[in-house]
Amino acid sequence: MLKKTHLFAISPLDGRYRGQIKELEIFFSEFALIRYRLKVEIEYLIALGAEKKFTAYLALSTSYQSQMRSLYHDFSADDARRVKEIEATTNHDVKAVEYWLREKLEATRLKKFSPWIHFALTSEDVNNLAYALMWQEALKNVYFPAAKSLYRDLRKLARRYKNTALLALTHGQPATPTTVGKELAVFAHRLNGQLEALQNINLTGKLAGASGSWAAHQISFPEVNWTVFSTRFIKSLGLEPLLLTTQIEPHDNLAASYQALTRINTILIDLCRDNWTYISRGVFQQKKVSGEVGSSTMPHKINPIQFENAEGNLGVANALLNHLVQKLPVSRLQRDLTDSTVLRTQGVPLAHSLLAVKNIRSGLNRLTINKPAIDAELDRHWEVLAEAIQTILRKSGRSDAYEQLKELTRGHAIDKEKIRSFIADLEIPETERLVLLDLLPHNYLGLAPQLVELLK
Repeated sequence: MLKKTHLFAISPLDGRYRGQIKELEIFFSEFALIRYRLKVEIEYLIALGAEKKFTAYLALSTSYQSQMRSLYHDFSADDARRVKEIEATTNHDVKAVEYWLREKLEATRLKKFSPWIHFALTSEDVNNLAYALMWQEALKNVYFPAAKSLYRDLRKLARRYKNTALLALTHGQPATPTTVGKELAVFAHRLNGQLEALQNINLTGKLAGASGSWAAHQISFPEVNWTVFSTRFIKSLGLEPLLLTTQIEPHDNLAASYQALTRINTILIDLCRDNWTYISRGVFQQKKVSGEVGSSTMPHKINPIQFENAEGNLGVANALLNHLVQKLPVSRLQRDLTDSTVLRTQGVPLAHSLLAVKNIRSGLNRLTINKPAIDAELDRHWEVLAEAIQTILRKSGRSDAYEQLKELTRGHAIDKEKIRSFIADLEIPETERLVLLDLLPHNYLGLAPQLVELLK
């Protein structure tokens, strides 16, 4: 049930669709952003304490480290509200996290470490790591499991229907038959390939101060190898270090990740449109759901709403992702803040993408094969065997084979009798004639059934 607050939500993600995407809130909400920033601040403080040159200042025992980590592990809604109260005064979101952390340490035996919070950092050092972690962990924990489940659904259907003949349409015109399973296998294969590409993108992180030169770090502790320190710290978070930057991490790999997701979404748009068309053609039927209404005025209808909803959400996602891709790698000189507000939206296109994946899975689950309609469609189009006949004629040495079949079939209604009569009069070896006479639109499938087995 929708809560009252959901009824007044501006975004449908936080209203109508909240129940389907709420697992993303721990990665992309304002609460989540604060918690990820806090994690970076605390892990940085602990990393400083592990640096030999800092032990005189930051003797962080295992117990102290656990106590500090508990601040982000156990971070609560009340804690987040306090951070927002501080931000109302500072008008700076990262500084508010720093002040909150200082407040918490002041009330404990960790008070002596408070001067080292956010030591020599600029806000971007915290933000770029936080945003990269949010995106990386949301993909890993929510999006990839859902998308891989969709892949498995497609693979299962492809194998189930690998032998079910289907009239192909190229340019919207009857063409060499295929199978339902092989066509679904194509989408499964494409999806899996792009999921692997997305998984293989290593997100990068930066920790180099106000202009990317470790100036404050170096002036304070010149004896520390800051590039080595930063490399070790960023890797400890599960990111790849980027050492040559301005104030900001340039977002190139993050943009590559967004772009990879747009490719996945585009493949899924293609899948939605094909399934919509198969439903329209009668290839697929949809299971009835008790109590469901397809049309406000036409009682007979079962609309393909899952595929339509998914296509719409995928389009919205790609529009936002494409803006992120074009905007984030561009920053005036050493820093401007246009990336700040844009990065806050990265969870929105992922939520639309996730919603689409869930709707496609739901839509696929409702599909059943309409075998009589498929067979009837094939029976209406014996002309699709013209390709097979003319290639056998070529094999037998006839250079005018294509032209013969063009004259027979183009613009004419062709049925079984006309095709077989034509075959009977051909001057070809009897073995070849028998092959052609056994040919039906239903069995002219080439390797289509076997190709399904190429799926992993």
